[in-house]
Amino acid sequence: MPTQTSNGKAFEYACVEALVAVISPFRPVHVIASSAFETARSFFNELSIEEQRKMMLAARAGAAPLLKAEPKITEDGDDELLLSIQADREGIAGDVRDVLILRRSIHWEIGLSVKNNHFAAKHSRLSRTIDFGKDWFGLSCSSEYYEEIEPIFKYLKEEQSAGKLWRDMPDKVQRVYRPLLEAFKAELVRLNTGSSDVPSKLLEYLIGRYDFYKFVKIDAEQKTIVQCYNFHGTLNTGTKDSKPDFNTGVVKLPDSIRYFDYLDTAPDNTLELMLNQNWTVTFRIHNASSLVEPSLKFDIRVSGVPSNLFTAHVGW
Repeated sequence: MPTQTSNGKAFEYACVEALVAVISPFRPVHVIASSAFETARSFFNELSIEEQRKMMLAARAGAAPLLKAEPKITEDGDDELLLSIQADREGIAGDVRDVLILRRSIHWEIGLSVKNNHFAAKHSRLSRTIDFGKDWFGLSCSSEYYEEIEPIFKYLKEEQSAGKLWRDMPDKVQRVYRPLLEAFKAELVRLNTGSSDVPSKLLEYLIGRYDFYKFVKIDAEQKTIVQCYNFHGTLNTGTKDSKPDFNTGVVKLPDSIRYFDYLDTAPDNTLELMLNQNWTVTFRIHNASSLVEPSLKFDIRVSGVPSNLFTAHVGW
């Protein structure tokens, strides 16, 4: 049965095939063979004909504004354009682009992050040994943080040894979720006090170190949302003969925290972080399995973005 992960991979393949179809009339296109591409193709082939059709419609819908924003895809010469699907390990290293579009003759490259019916940015874990500060910002967490979380994970280890299920823990909010969120919140504030670039590094960790376009397929509304995360000005560039049909603009990263506290609508398990430049991030803590284990996951979402972030809603 298809899963969120397999459907996401299948959509990556659909995006590559849609790009091949719309670019080929203008210039030669070559898809780079890789295990990541073969995996995506196999998941796509396992879908029903109707699901494949929807994915191709959604991918073509996303390709339409992309071609208008990036004239280098179709113009400026007749050299070969390359398409590839990146391995998941690149995302761990901070490159969230799933699909790359390259022209080696002019040393040009852009990328797509593709999502199937969700907007989650990361699903990072917390445990007694994970140094989220080092992983996210390159700044190690303090001894105070580890002292604060030690009793929480000791308790979870004891409950795991007893074979407990999360649903059988009526005190999980008071003994696990809230104290862990308090420790996480205090440590992020401490790290920010010692380094002014924590807000920008947080966004780069969540969204990506490279500029990219995001394609989000929304089945319920039969549309594809296209966003342009152009932090460094590498996207939406013209050719020697023409300019893009529209200007996506450059989006600024944040450099300060404005507010950090519990989300009003989910105070038991979710923190809301408001940054300048109109960025907002939510951190929802949750158990990742039915059995108790000494680690928890975040569902991290970028819930607020700058007003000048280019966004197109394309129906299919």
